[in-house]
Amino acid sequence: MTDDELEYKELQLTEELFNLKVRKALGQLENPLKILAARKDIARVKTILREHRPAGGRTV
Repeated sequence: MTDDELEYKELQLTEELFNLKVRKALGQLENPLKILAARKDIARVKTILREHRPAGGRTV
């Protein structure tokens, strides 16, 4: 995957995590472990993005 695709995936996962948290707050979430899985997926994408960046180079 390209960096652009990974950044888009991160955005999608962040939106999914938000929706899961809202559903949990409303008592509509059947499986609360989905929140944990979404957080781990976001961390994986961020790790891959970080590995693709040059060493010592920092983008803000």
